[in-house]
Amino acid sequence: MKIKSIFNKDRIIIFFAFISLGLSGLFLGMNLPNIKAKINEKNAQKISEKNKKEVERIVSQVLPKEGFTLPVSWEDMGPTLIKLGVIDQKKFESAIKLTDEQKEILIEGKDTPIRIDMSQGQFVVDMLWAIGLAQKSKVYTDGPMGKEYKKEQGNFASTGGWTLAKGKAVNYLGKFDLIPLTPEQQDRVSEIAKNVYRPCCGNSTWFPDCNHGMAALAAIELMVSKGMSDEEIYKNVLKLNSFWFPDTYLTTAVYFQRQGKSWDKVDAKEVLGAKYSSGQGAADIVKKVGPLPFKEVIGGSCGTS
Repeated sequence: MKIKSIFNKDRIIIFFAFISLGLSGLFLGMNLPNIKAKINEKNAQKISEKNKKEVERIVSQVLPKEGFTLPVSWEDMGPTLIKLGVIDQKKFESAIKLTDEQKEILIEGKDTPIRIDMSQGQFVVDMLWAIGLAQKSKVYTDGPMGKEYKKEQGNFASTGGWTLAKGKAVNYLGKFDLIPLTPEQQDRVSEIAKNVYRPCCGNSTWFPDCNHGMAALAAIELMVSKGMSDEEIYKNVLKLNSFWFPDTYLTTAVYFQRQGKSWDKVDAKEVLGAKYSSGQGAADIVKKVGPLPFKEVIGGSCGTS
C-alpha cells in the first residue's frame, strides 16, 4: 500500500509537470511575436549605434572643425572684382554677413590663404564664383558653354544666378586676365575641369553651369597658376567640395570606410569623378550606404548667391 501511494504521488507530480510545460509553451507561443519584435529592436539599436560611431570617426577627417587651408591666397582679387564691376560691393555686403577679415579681403585685399570651414562656405563659394565667372578660360570658348550652349550663356545658374554684379553677369563672362595663365596652363585647367564633378547635377567643371562649378573652376585656375601638381589640385578641390556638399562626402567616406579604405587614403581624382561626385553617382552611393545617423549639415545650393 505504501509503495502504491508513492507511485500515485509521482504520477501526480509528472502530470502537473506536463501541464506546466504545456502552459509555458502556450505562453511562449502567444508572446513570440512580441519577443521577436524586442530582439529586432535591440539589434536595430546596435546597428544604429555602430553606424553612429562609424560616422563620428570620419567626420573629423571629412569636415574638420578647423577647416582646410588651400595653398593659394586671395591677394587683391576682392578690390579688383569690385573695380571691374563683377562684384557690386553694396549688393555683396547685403547678401552675405561678413566678418571683419572677410570685409578686408573683399574691400582692401589681403595676402591670406583661402580657408574654408562650416562658417566660411558661402563667402568662399561666392568669391571664387565671381573669379571663375570673370576669368578668361578655354572652358568658355571650347567647352559646352562656348559651343552647344553659346546662345544660352546668360541663362545658367552660374551666369543669370550671379546677381551681385553691376549689370548682367554674362557681360563679365570670361572677360579678364585675373589669373595669368599660359596656353599650356589653360590646357591643364581644361583637362582637370573635365574630371571634377559636383553632386548637385551631372555636369563636370568643364560645363560650369552653376555656382559651385564656376567656384571650382576658379580654384583650379589659381592652383594651376602656382604650378601645383594635378594630384595636389584634386585633393584641394575635394576639400572644397566636402564643405560645399557635406552630406554627400560624409556618405562617400563611410562607403570607402566599409570597403576598408580610410578617407585620407582615397584617390581624390577618382572621388571627384562622375562615379562618386555627379548627381547620379552620389545618389547611387547613398543607396549602397543606406541611412546614416548624422545630423543633416546644410551645404550650398546651385542657385542665386
